[in-house]
Amino acid sequence: MRNEKFRPVDDIVLIVRIARVMERIGLGMAGAMCGTFVAALLAKACADLFDSTSFVAMMVLAGVFGFCLGTDIPGLRLPRASAAAARPVIDRVELLSAAGTFLAATAALLSVYSFVFDEVAQRDWDLIVGSWWMLGVALQISAGLTGRLRPVASVAR
Repeated sequence: MRNEKFRPVDDIVLIVRIARVMERIGLGMAGAMCGTFVAALLAKACADLFDSTSFVAMMVLAGVFGFCLGTDIPGLRLPRASAAAARPVIDRVELLSAAGTFLAATAALLSVYSFVFDEVAQRDWDLIVGSWWMLGVALQISAGLTGRLRPVASVAR
């Protein structure tokens, strides 16, 4: 038996934590799907270079880590004007995360478009789309890790 009294706040905190874990899992699955489509596009366009299981696995894992780490960075707030400056402060970590998410999602969307409409593979264009994916995921991962490792006091509030 518990000696403590039941507190509804504890249940709310637990529900919020479960919801955040479910959100992370969902974002990871979305990143995995995006990575799969981009890997398939590259394998279709340049089968010699990208037609391997390890390449596809690397793209899927990059998507999982990028979308899990880079889309929700703890401690970010809307920029406010600091006492020393009249203009709001731009948080570079949030900007990197947003740019990375945009590039990765654009590459995935173009890859899906290529499959749905059975576009003829254009090797150069497909390599550009693949590089957008890798750059976007790299930006997401670096922004997510930087945002999680920096002290909370350095975040603009």
